Amino acid sequence: MYIVAIAWIYVVLMMSITEHSVVAGVMTFLLYGVLPLAIILYLMDAPRRKRKRLEAENALRSEAENPDAHPAPRSENEGSPH
Repeated sequence: MYIVAIAWIYVVLMMSITEHSVVAGVMTFLLYGVLPLAIILYLMDAPRRKRKRLEAENALRSEAENPDAHPAPRSENEGSPH
C-alpha cells in the first residue's frame, strides 16, 4: 500500500516541478498529490482501525466479565522496604 503512495507522490512531485510558477507547482502538489493521497490512505486504513477498536472493546468486556482472570499490574514501589 505504501509503495503505491510513494510512487504517486513521486509522480506528482515531477508534475509540480514542471509547472510554470511556484504557486502552480505547490497547488499541483497539494491538490493532485497530498489531498487525494491523504483521503485514500485514510479510507484504506479503516478496516485496521475498526479491528483495533473491536479488539479493545472485547478486551474491556472480557475484563469486566472476569476481573480475576487479569491480575492488576504491580507497581515498582510495591513490596519495597523504603
